[in-house]
Amino acid sequence: MSVEPLPVAKGDIVLSLLPGMANRHGLVTGATGTGKTVTLRVLAEKLSSIGVPVFVADVKGDLSGMALPGVPDPKLEERARLVGVPLDPAGVPVVFWDVFGEQGHPLRATVSEMGPLLLSRILELNDVQEGVLALVFKVADDQGLLLLDLKDLRAMLQYVSENAAQLQPRYGNASPASIGAIQRGLLALEAQGGDRFFGEPALDLDDLLQAQSGRGVVSVLAADRLVRAPRLYATFLLWLLSELYEKLPEVGDPEKPRLVFFFDEAHLLFDDAPAALLGKVEQVVRLVRSKGVGVYFVTQNPLDVPETVLGQLGNRVQHALRAFTPRDQKAVRTAADTFRQNPSVDAARAITEMGVGEALVSFLDGKGTPEVVQRALVYPPRSRLAPLSIDERQKVIRASPAFGAYEQAVDRESAYEKLQARAAQRVPGAAASRGRPVPPSQTEKVIGAMATSAARAVGTQLGREIIRGVLGGLFGGRR
Repeated sequence: MSVEPLPVAKGDIVLSLLPGMANRHGLVTGATGTGKTVTLRVLAEKLSSIGVPVFVADVKGDLSGMALPGVPDPKLEERARLVGVPLDPAGVPVVFWDVFGEQGHPLRATVSEMGPLLLSRILELNDVQEGVLALVFKVADDQGLLLLDLKDLRAMLQYVSENAAQLQPRYGNASPASIGAIQRGLLALEAQGGDRFFGEPALDLDDLLQAQSGRGVVSVLAADRLVRAPRLYATFLLWLLSELYEKLPEVGDPEKPRLVFFFDEAHLLFDDAPAALLGKVEQVVRLVRSKGVGVYFVTQNPLDVPETVLGQLGNRVQHALRAFTPRDQKAVRTAADTFRQNPSVDAARAITEMGVGEALVSFLDGKGTPEVVQRALVYPPRSRLAPLSIDERQKVIRASPAFGAYEQAVDRESAYEKLQARAAQRVPGAAASRGRPVPPSQTEKVIGAMATSAARAVGTQLGREIIRGVLGGLFGGRR
């Protein structure tokens, strides 16, 4: 039995997103203040209502109110009257996440899961330095040394530096200059608070795929602070998308998506990205559809998204753009030309004159063909527009099914501890002289909480090969 279409906007006709086409990806664009965030909210509410989990990055800090029903508002009441629907206030099930662990459950990954390519992107390394970082990961793999947090990586960098001559015949040269550049990059990352992201317990992707009482859970990532470190923000979301691709089984053409992923401030992913990375982004976006995951890029300008990615985004909502500069005028023409033309709508003209909440809309029909573009007014959201107070947010966090699973960081035996133990065996007291005693095994502490991370660490060489996710494989990493 098919799922009913989801009405999102109304012009001459009601424009609905077909659940069976929602995993064909989408694009929401428009200048600041034209209504992109409200459109994102409406799409998330509609998807949640049919049991589809949603992941959104809250870069402005104004999506937390989705957890509670809306309150009377004259503008929303007018919008509801114009599109002919009742407001019917209602919240959605929300789980809050936060890399820094302040506004939601701590969201972590291990260094090994991130892999050398994406970590190089975060650290802004050049090609030579990226090669040295890949060498460090390879040495860790071969020696069975888990890279879980940044102190593990620092310990491996020091080990490779101190043993460069012995490692060189097998792995190649690791110059002190490149090692130093990586170490400086790690210091800068820690200064931005990025070290909190690396460690355990790592995120269990199943926690993003939940439903409550038939409604999909909306996972809201508190990104207002994270987005201040643009490369960390963009690379983290790309890592998460790649993990979803690797972990989820093929589903073909489902009647509704397994998850819809909203990538806000999408231009940060593509700014200054090398050609190889852009190619792999395009590949991951194309492949993740078969896992039932829809990806919706939200950005100001359609020119922010490369053509190879833009061509895969079948469901589109274009809010107003301002055409003050030649680049703006080109963006208007590009946006207008990417729609299936409607003889009764002058798309290029409409883009520059639409009001707040108005948009050009084209969704895929039942055959996967874009419908002709329509000028329409987006439906009003049902949830509260105002952000939650600190107390309201904490109440939602404590009531979450994920509460307690991530709040306490765990530091099990990994590269740092093992390398310290080796040093202690060679030189008595060496570990203590470096300021930290060699800790005992924490096996009992990590039982249960580490089940997911342990599964991620299995592989060849009797479990010594570290699996790093689909991007590691796509970029030539060892599987």
